[in-house]
Amino acid sequence: MASHSDTLVVFFGATAGANGGKLGSDEREIILLVWQIVDLHEKKVGKLHKCFAKPDTLELTDQCKEETGLTLEDVLNAEPLDKVLEQFQQSVSSEVKCLGRSSYTLLVNGPLVVRQALHPEASKKNLVLPECFFSFVDVRKEFLKCCPNAGSVQKLTLSSMLDYVGLPAVSEQMMGVREVSSMVQLLLCILDEPYNHKFFCVETVNFKFDSGTCSKTEPVDSETVIRARGLPWQSSDQDIARFFKGLNIAKGGVALCLNAQGRRNGEALVRFINSEHRDLALERHKHHMGSRYIEVYKATGEEFLKIAGGTSNEVAQFLSKENQVIIRMRGLPFTATTQEVLSFLGPESPVTDDTEGLLFVKYPDGRPTGDAFVLFSCEEYAQNALKKHKQILGKRYIELFRSTAAEVQQVLNRYMSTPLISTLPPSPIVPVPVLTTPPFLPAASSTRDCVRLRGLPYTAGIEDILEFMGEHTVDIKTHGVHMVLNQQGRPSGDAFIQMKSPDKAFLVAQKCHKKTMKDRYVEVFQCSTEEMSIVLMGGTLNRSGLSPPPCKLPCLSPPAAYAAFPTPPAILSEAALYQPPLLAAPRPPQTTVHSPAHTLAYYPPQPHLYMNMNMNYTAYYPSPPVSPSTVSYFAAPPGAMAAAVAAQAHPVAAQAHPAAAAASSVLPQPGALVRMQGLPYNTGVKDILSFFQGYQLQPDAVLILYNFSGQCSGEALITFPNEDIARRAIAERSSHPFYGQQIHLVFCN
Repeated sequence: MASHSDTLVVFFGATAGANGGKLGSDEREIILLVWQIVDLHEKKVGKLHKCFAKPDTLELTDQCKEETGLTLEDVLNAEPLDKVLEQFQQSVSSEVKCLGRSSYTLLVNGPLVVRQALHPEASKKNLVLPECFFSFVDVRKEFLKCCPNAGSVQKLTLSSMLDYVGLPAVSEQMMGVREVSSMVQLLLCILDEPYNHKFFCVETVNFKFDSGTCSKTEPVDSETVIRARGLPWQSSDQDIARFFKGLNIAKGGVALCLNAQGRRNGEALVRFINSEHRDLALERHKHHMGSRYIEVYKATGEEFLKIAGGTSNEVAQFLSKENQVIIRMRGLPFTATTQEVLSFLGPESPVTDDTEGLLFVKYPDGRPTGDAFVLFSCEEYAQNALKKHKQILGKRYIELFRSTAAEVQQVLNRYMSTPLISTLPPSPIVPVPVLTTPPFLPAASSTRDCVRLRGLPYTAGIEDILEFMGEHTVDIKTHGVHMVLNQQGRPSGDAFIQMKSPDKAFLVAQKCHKKTMKDRYVEVFQCSTEEMSIVLMGGTLNRSGLSPPPCKLPCLSPPAAYAAFPTPPAILSEAALYQPPLLAAPRPPQTTVHSPAHTLAYYPPQPHLYMNMNMNYTAYYPSPPVSPSTVSYFAAPPGAMAAAVAAQAHPVAAQAHPAAAAASSVLPQPGALVRMQGLPYNTGVKDILSFFQGYQLQPDAVLILYNFSGQCSGEALITFPNEDIARRAIAERSSHPFYGQQIHLVFCN
């Protein structure tokens, strides 16, 4: 503590880039350190020291050259930062000892040089900073205690403080020397009469990040929370704390975000001890973690609690043991027992408190999810456990990776909630006609006017396929591009393209076979619509021939299980037909300047009966000239819901497809539809209902939209009781932020 220190070391640093109020904001390295000792008891001043540091990147910005007056030659022959810090510590310790004093504390003009420059650079270079750099005194805050009417801390400068107490400005031209001399003058002034100031307020830098738990009832100030985006998926809470080194994160204040599949999505919410540290964190926007730049944005306390908060006593007891390393196990056999898991980890990785250090994740009905969390008392045991990554337990390989207390809470909250995907409204009971062929598939034909693309990159989109097809794009039929999704609703690497003629299909197969797309070669086979239909039912197609699907259906006719259904519509539960999120259905396109025919360039998303666990699923895209950006996807099971939206938004399409129009009765009638855009990706139905509290909304009036990957698209459709209420909601709620984000409300005519 400064109150127990005998001396203050007045300290200044400059970087090769921005300095002053933007010091450290551009990740530039430190090139200059200046310091001078002041004896608090004798009020004596020691020798002024100036030392250059050689950066790894030998480049000075024009702004740096102008502000500091330094050139590249000045730092070219200097020592690197670690050697300079050793010199600093030896010099200060020796001088303090000569004065007969025992301790010292840094005095700086603002926290930037310590928090935003020294600690981040030392963290990146794996340097161990001397203990003196973990505490300091801010001359501006100390000055305000003596002169409370001098203004706000943010507006105080060295020249304004000198002027306030009637001291002349320092005439020294050399940057660093000028600042240190000014701080020494101010220090001697407030130590003397009439102020007789004593230094009690010391700011500290946390040595390490402390993990912990957070209750949903705990108040979290929104001015202390940020969202970090673009993180490597394997990042742990300690890695994120390292990125924000120099800033104090609250205990348990790192919450890694998970996607709909329970995997990390590259985002995290971080809670700092106060708003000052949060504001400094925002200055690290687009700073780098390894080779990746990280985006940093403001977030809210509600968002943090939604991710990190938990109320489970079982989880609280599991996480109550402090200073534990948490490992997540994924892919466990559903029959795996505690002893089997402990045996798998082995004696070289003893679990904390044996069985009490193992937490299985289960569904509300008690069924295992295949996930578990394990506690280890030290890093060595955790490292031994991580060596078992992808080793076999039973007949399954097990994934192991580092986890956090917040991730434990989030995973448990996700699986223990009812329903598991809370953003899906309850599936209504709708009339479903039994169809000989699903309406979104072309009529089966033996004409070989299609091609199949196999081996596509999983990130490939419509634009990539069109670029791959090149000059043959003009020969694609209208709405003739079919992207195939697997049973998990993810891209399977396959696509079918309908060409205008068999000759065009043959030409594409010859010219494009084994061409490269994003460093992967893609196989192209000519096929018929009949063969395409069989593949979509789970069959296989390659140059060796066609294999029927496991259900052994020669074509897309109804399975035997449905043979008893009559042709007229039957009343069936949509839940019995769909397994979310297996099927992605497109929504109608936005109005464009193209001809009216383009509004029918989408297959109407009607429900179908041919669901079996061996079936593939297809997401449909428009063909040129309609822009692919006009398409988004509902999470399954949209079926009749999507058809209803299509029917309401496009009466012409409804007339062309009576089944879609009939299904429009699913939406509350009468009603007025409003599109909500710009939603956070973790938004739930309850959040939207809370936002529109007082507008007579029921839970089934909210439909959250998803993209083809099963992730929230940031949009939702809300059905209001009538148009007047809908327009009033738009007028009254458009200006209100939704959990810290600005949203856009649009009335759908």
